[in-house]
Amino acid sequence: MATTAYGQTAGKPVHLKCEHLVNPLGIDANKPRLTWRLDDSRRGAAQSAYQLTVGTDSIAVSQGQANEWTSGKLTSGQQLVRYAGKPLRPFTKYYWRVEAWDQDGVKLATSSVASFETGMMDKKNWQGSWISDSRDINLKPAPYFRRSFQAAKKIKSARAYIAVAGLYELYINGQKVGNHRLDPMYTRFDRRTLYVTHDVTSLLQSGKNAIGVLLGNGWYNHQSTAVWYFHEAPWRGRPTFCLDLRLTYDDGSVETITSGKDWKTALSPLLFNSIYTAEHYDARLEQPGWNTANFDDRNWKDVIYRATPSETIVAQALQPIRNVERILTKTFKKLNDTTYVFDLGRNIAGVSQIWAKGSAGTVLRLKHGERLYPNGHVDQSNIDVHYRPVGTSDPFQTDLFTLSGKGDESFMPFFNYKGFQYVEVTSNKPVELKAASLTGYFMHSDVPPIGQVKSSNPTIDKIWRATNNAYLSNLFGYPTDCPQREKNGWTGDAHIAIETGLYNFDGITVYEKWLADHRDEQQPNGVLPAIIPTGGWGYEWANGPDWTSTIAIIPWNAYLFYGDSTLLADCYDNIKRYVDHINEQSPSGLTEWGLGDWVPVKSKSPVELTSSTYYYTDVSILAKAAKLLGKEADYAYYSALADKIKSAINAKYLNRQTAQYGTGLQTELSIPLYWGLVPEELKSKVAANLAKRVEADNFHLDVGLLGTKAILNALSENGYADVAYKIASQETFPSWGWWIVNGATTLYENWPIDAKSDISMNHIMFGEIGAWLFKGIGGIKPDPQRPGFKHILLKPHYVTGLNHFDATYESPYGTIRSSWKRVGKGIAYTMVIPPNATATVELPVVKGQKVFEGKNPFTQASQRGQNATSSTYTLQSGTYQFDIK
Repeated sequence: MATTAYGQTAGKPVHLKCEHLVNPLGIDANKPRLTWRLDDSRRGAAQSAYQLTVGTDSIAVSQGQANEWTSGKLTSGQQLVRYAGKPLRPFTKYYWRVEAWDQDGVKLATSSVASFETGMMDKKNWQGSWISDSRDINLKPAPYFRRSFQAAKKIKSARAYIAVAGLYELYINGQKVGNHRLDPMYTRFDRRTLYVTHDVTSLLQSGKNAIGVLLGNGWYNHQSTAVWYFHEAPWRGRPTFCLDLRLTYDDGSVETITSGKDWKTALSPLLFNSIYTAEHYDARLEQPGWNTANFDDRNWKDVIYRATPSETIVAQALQPIRNVERILTKTFKKLNDTTYVFDLGRNIAGVSQIWAKGSAGTVLRLKHGERLYPNGHVDQSNIDVHYRPVGTSDPFQTDLFTLSGKGDESFMPFFNYKGFQYVEVTSNKPVELKAASLTGYFMHSDVPPIGQVKSSNPTIDKIWRATNNAYLSNLFGYPTDCPQREKNGWTGDAHIAIETGLYNFDGITVYEKWLADHRDEQQPNGVLPAIIPTGGWGYEWANGPDWTSTIAIIPWNAYLFYGDSTLLADCYDNIKRYVDHINEQSPSGLTEWGLGDWVPVKSKSPVELTSSTYYYTDVSILAKAAKLLGKEADYAYYSALADKIKSAINAKYLNRQTAQYGTGLQTELSIPLYWGLVPEELKSKVAANLAKRVEADNFHLDVGLLGTKAILNALSENGYADVAYKIASQETFPSWGWWIVNGATTLYENWPIDAKSDISMNHIMFGEIGAWLFKGIGGIKPDPQRPGFKHILLKPHYVTGLNHFDATYESPYGTIRSSWKRVGKGIAYTMVIPPNATATVELPVVKGQKVFEGKNPFTQASQRGQNATSSTYTLQSGTYQFDIK
């Protein structure tokens, strides 16, 4: 490692990932994507060449020997490369390393060795059979399955491959395998089934072993009833699974233990499980040791064969759901001898775990909710409004735990999650509970956090944290709207929040999975449903371009943020079919298909304006994707169509004399500005009109869902960052800050906190502010011409009302930082550009100010005229500390 006089170091390639995952297990990609970063803090650090080495022997690979593929030394700054070696074999662990040369052609230290392991690769490699205990979709108790077997030789390694229609927990010799929750992820089960690979080597032993499986309903066999007809899904069936346990012995031989007729099954103590409502568990029915080798299963019954749920069985290649954070009870109240209320102090998605002691048959009811009645009991009236129960045996978000009477006992749901802050525990007999008797677990897709915001305004920081909490509360292998009353993959909510997600979390794998769900759900004519996945609801309502633009907007953002065009390529034909359908239905270029500016504060903008704008956006993305993918004829056609739509919108809604759209509402002005509809010569006038409109609205929001995506950006991108910040930092109704000062720890579904309906208290749909903080104040944006933050656009705004602001973002190339603070009448600005990236930096200055680095003026700038309001620089990687004074 070389060290310069300034203490900056030349390091090596780091953060090696395959398919955007660290050392993944059980992937199916034939040509997996390999990515890395450079650890090199020198100013101007860049990669001039690289070489990849891939093989099946880790020691050989570490020494530069490749038996599968070497790229050879390639002159390139690329840090995302597809494997191009020998065909990958199933069930094989591959090792790889990266060598890189710096900007001067000097070789850096070689990376550590990383790995990836293939899974089935092809469904024909499965050996197990699909088995279940029954075909009865109305049978309530969850089934146990078990099989014991002999391992005759010493085991070198073992992998369990398990595909499930429903949900599962897997056990080896009495131990739960892994720490995943709610596997596998929700898909359109009759079109795509996911399997998960587990390394179970450490759980097995020579001699006798046992495998146990507990199956849950999940979304596959929905037994609860709600307005979305989950229980009428066309794929519905009693949960079923297929398992191959592949044992590799020390002598190199392989044995596969499979699911089949030699397994036994029995009903478990889990008497009822619903992903939507709750679980009921009777500890008196437990069978200790049911998943261990010496258990006597003579009274268990034989399993039955079941048909394969779908023709497509593929690896689940995304970050799993986990119990990510343990949350202790903050406050605790005993209402009487049989009623207790626990307050976690914050709103979460997840589960509670209860510890209790009582006589056999004592039933504890754990009712979860987001708020309390004045009398201290849990109030569910804001979250159970769409539930349509048949009878009273399935109470909403209420677990039922029956004690066995055998001392201290504990229960945590297996196949359910809820949205809640409060848990009311009631019992049919007096029990003694204390604050430590209940713990909450924040569950979500365990996507690594990569963004951080800090400012001088505590309310802004709380809004950022609340937005992230709402985002994570709604990430369960697909993005949802809320974790309690719906758990639906609402398309509109997800594309509004896509940048918030990508600035703050490394979540591309979840979106790649979800866009596969889109492809599964799309009708032959191009129509998509409003919720994805769906059992059939959502094709008839709420699915216009303002919502189902997910098919274009999310792949485009994945490309911008990661520099990876895979998702765009995978969805290209789907975007095209979708756009062509709208074109057939709306040849004028204008469409009224859509929900419009959902849940507005007071003023509703025309649906035709907003939906046509999203139609234009989708067509524009399609044209850019066509150019990127070399489809020249499509590029020409869809570019012309985009121009036609833009002209049609402006002809109807733009008054060129007054520079007003429609009647001049906030949404009517901000949406055309943000999505690029405003003619260049009128941008400043339309932006000025928007700023005046906001001022007339007392610097408060008057928008709905679509307007919240646009308004802050439209202002800050067009010279009115101070106005945008004034809206963002408000603490009176209607505003994000209004929620915060009233105790919110997540975002809400409606602006009035006392709304009678549409008032889930954990919704992500108004979450664009979490992205705007990075863009509108920190000024960090990707460059579409050099995506993945290969080239960064940096334009911080030193907004009135803030004394300092610090945003950091872990890009594919490394840490980007944009940090400023007021020093006297000037600004101290710190910026970090990661190695192998560059940036165009535009720093606001006032007349008479100069930009200094240390004691010297920083001269590498292109001033924009004599009365310049900014200085623009093109900078190489490194850390910069400027003083503007």
